[in-house]
Amino acid sequence: MTIIPKTRGRPKRFDGDDSQNIIQSLDRAVDVLETLAAGGAMTLSQIAVEMAQSPATIYRVLTTFQLRAMAEVNPVTQEWSIGPQAFRIGATFLRRSNMIGRAMPAMQRLKDETGETSNLGIEKADLVMFVAQVETHESIRAFFPPGTQTPMHASGIGKALLAMFPEPRLKRYLAEAPMERFTDQTITAPALMIEELERIRANGYSFDNEEKAIGMRCIAAPILNFQGEAVAGISVSGPSQRLSHDKIPYIGNMVKAAGEEVSRAMGAEVP
Repeated sequence: MTIIPKTRGRPKRFDGDDSQNIIQSLDRAVDVLETLAAGGAMTLSQIAVEMAQSPATIYRVLTTFQLRAMAEVNPVTQEWSIGPQAFRIGATFLRRSNMIGRAMPAMQRLKDETGETSNLGIEKADLVMFVAQVETHESIRAFFPPGTQTPMHASGIGKALLAMFPEPRLKRYLAEAPMERFTDQTITAPALMIEELERIRANGYSFDNEEKAIGMRCIAAPILNFQGEAVAGISVSGPSQRLSHDKIPYIGNMVKAAGEEVSRAMGAEVP
């Protein structure tokens, strides 16, 4: 006879006040991770000041996370940021909340109707992280495997999300983000980026005009959650000769409609 143990969310002897069952060092470590996620790339000193903890304590937590790829450090700037393993764990939530599943029909339709690759991306520490893709069958195509990261200022999805940032967060980004120039088309001046974001809000979609790579363009729109927050972006990417300027408004409205469709599926109120 097989005895099946009774399933529980906690041992019986731990029923009661959860605050009495906290492992303080683990709780502090999670605080470090949340501080890093909210602040983007930060130095050890910045994290310690933000958390009112000693640098030695924070460093032990960070190096532990680094060994598990939950955090990583830039050897040049000595800034810490969230690592790829945190994404893989976070992707479990994405699967549970079914954002990818809700977006996939719209992404597939965009690929079929435009003939180009469709992407889904989220913001991670002031970068765009691609989490899903529906590839075109064209031999020359955009390719962003899940987990690929790219700067927001030179990305269609990134600019679509920046256009939805609350003003204080946008000001912080424009003041602190290293807006590197990748091509002659890259927008690196905050004043010009503000003008660009105004156009995106007016159009309802963004346009990456070879700003990250010469010969590649991208059109993107934000995806909102039930609170009206931009939680992701959906896009179409492809070679400039196929995504010609005369096609941008037509495809842009298609991408905008796809973003609104997924937003409604996420519970957002979209006019």
